[in-house]
Amino acid sequence: MARPSEPFPLGKIPNPVLRELLAGLGSTDPRVRVGPGIGLDAAVIDLGDRYLVAKTDPITFASDWVGWYAVHVNANDVACMGAEPRWFLASLLLPEGKTDRGLAETIFNQIGEACHSLEISLVGGHTEISHGIDRPIVVGCLMGEVAKDGLVTAAGAQAGDGLLLVGGIPIEATAILAREKADALEGRFEPQFLERCRKFLFEPGISVVRAARLALAAGPIHAMHDLTEGGLLAGLWELAEASGCGLDVDREAILILPEGQALCEVFGLDPLASIASGAFLLTAPHDRQLAIEQALSARGIVVSAIGQVISRAGAEVRLRSAGGIGLAPKPERDEIARLLQRSV
Repeated sequence: MARPSEPFPLGKIPNPVLRELLAGLGSTDPRVRVGPGIGLDAAVIDLGDRYLVAKTDPITFASDWVGWYAVHVNANDVACMGAEPRWFLASLLLPEGKTDRGLAETIFNQIGEACHSLEISLVGGHTEISHGIDRPIVVGCLMGEVAKDGLVTAAGAQAGDGLLLVGGIPIEATAILAREKADALEGRFEPQFLERCRKFLFEPGISVVRAARLALAAGPIHAMHDLTEGGLLAGLWELAEASGCGLDVDREAILILPEGQALCEVFGLDPLASIASGAFLLTAPHDRQLAIEQALSARGIVVSAIGQVISRAGAEVRLRSAGGIGLAPKPERDEIARLLQRSV
């Protein structure tokens, strides 16, 4: 019987609770190479000559372009395992009394456009009009494949590695705030500025698939981790926990996009803890770090050396700034989730 407790806030189930829930649920199938775990981007199954990489994620923060989001956020996690995204399934939960052909067609078109942009095949799914929801929800499942010697996980960071942030932050939070909180932002900024923020969904964009491919080609890379809920801070702690290592991070080297900084300030949000699809972390040997940076920069992709992996007993993230060095905060939940709950 479940133990009574206080309701969880909006967002992910807290990591300590999730860890307890997952304990003892591991697969007995020896072909499962990577199963569920904190900081692990996707599952990995041995198919004999290659690995199948599988990921599922819902879209709940955004109310428009949900089909586009669903494909890209799932593809990002597959790509950050070193795999090529191939096959997509979607479960569409549509609100009662608000769903017509136009809404369904819009979401299907978004899924189609996103799949086409990444050469992914839509291979199945489910649709239903559901009681008790007020907006469309898309739950995506994406599968890819990777050669056995090409698999990368968040658990592979090694002491002495350089730590790179690919992309600026928080791209996804900037787009969501500009789209979901348009009324509150109107009049505070020029219309052209807000339109640029809304277009962050496409430019710089929330996809990291191309950047991951380029980084892998310039590697070797020991670990990669996609940034989603909880933003950069959550991603750093997840990477540290998955690898069982310490991270030494230079706060001043982190690229916070000015648009994201400005919108977060309006709502009192920390851009370092805001959903950050469109960026990812990687660790690589120091003697390959420069080559990776150059390969990405040459294709117009922003990359920053933000620290290094250090050997410590257990996971730890230390944040250095002009004021000194200390443990980085662990976000209890994403800043956008906190804002949405505050707005209810």
